[in-house]
Amino acid sequence: MLELSAIILSAYLLDQVLGDPRYPCHPVRIIGLTLSLSERALKTIGLNGKGGGILLVGMTLVCTLGPYIALHLFLTALSPLIGSGFDLFICYSLLAFKDLIVHIRPVITALTAGRIVAAREAVAMTVGRDVRCLDQEGVSRAAVETLTENFVDGFLSPLFWYVTGGSFAFLLGWSPVMPAICLMLAFKVASTLDSMVGYKTGPSPDFGWAGARFDDLANFIPARLSLVILLAAAWIVGLHARDGLKVALRDRLKHDSPNSAHPESFAAGALHVRLGGPTRYSEGLKIKPWLGEAYADPGPEHIRRTVDLLYRSAAIAMLGSLAALLIVQELQ
Repeated sequence: MLELSAIILSAYLLDQVLGDPRYPCHPVRIIGLTLSLSERALKTIGLNGKGGGILLVGMTLVCTLGPYIALHLFLTALSPLIGSGFDLFICYSLLAFKDLIVHIRPVITALTAGRIVAAREAVAMTVGRDVRCLDQEGVSRAAVETLTENFVDGFLSPLFWYVTGGSFAFLLGWSPVMPAICLMLAFKVASTLDSMVGYKTGPSPDFGWAGARFDDLANFIPARLSLVILLAAAWIVGLHARDGLKVALRDRLKHDSPNSAHPESFAAGALHVRLGGPTRYSEGLKIKPWLGEAYADPGPEHIRRTVDLLYRSAAIAMLGSLAALLIVQELQ
């Protein structure tokens, strides 16, 4: 368990200092390429419905986990130190917190300077909505929403599945690191499937059903766990923690997604701003319910406060994960 804790803590610190590593064989790149090739092959042979989508999930998982397991076993056989270094690098590649903040800082800078066009261009790098008509409040709303949602998707969920996989493996008497990273990779498969095929429309809308449901399942527990973590962090940074929980309990299931509104609705209450509402995408206007409807619209200062909230939340999640691993070790 010491190795398991050391790897995740080191990966967290590397991400905090360096951000997401950029290299051609990044796991998410490999997953995306595998997914694209598998999707093309399945649709070529006419498997473009729910059955094909289920096969796509299975194929992507096998083609992602198989090479990792093979490389892990090969490098560990060469040298346990090399194997541990490889595991650390993969784990580090699968945590994405700092880049989430880095991509939002230009939005804050542009809004503070009154450069709305630059702010739209900056926020467009992180959201899927049509930003061309967004005013300062609309850009701020988009930034707060993407920060809170991606805190779960990019950081908390992979961390949760690492701890879960490693803990169960340890309790079963297995070496825990490889199962821990396998569940992290499986989560990234779910997330990539959802973003690439989960919400596609057109002649085969059912094809993305399995990927979207897989992602919903993978984020289900972390999204709800995020409320506890955000509550503690909001109290530390002096936000309206009680209002955050109140709004979250009321509004967390208002979105189509069973998960995304959990951290967003908490942020709405903790910041005393309203989020959600009508949102324009390339395919048209989508009428979303308001989260924290009674509050005012957000501004750049609320983006800064969200960044502070998430930095504390990431630290709390990391400390909680190490504590959970210690408890599991004591149970053995």
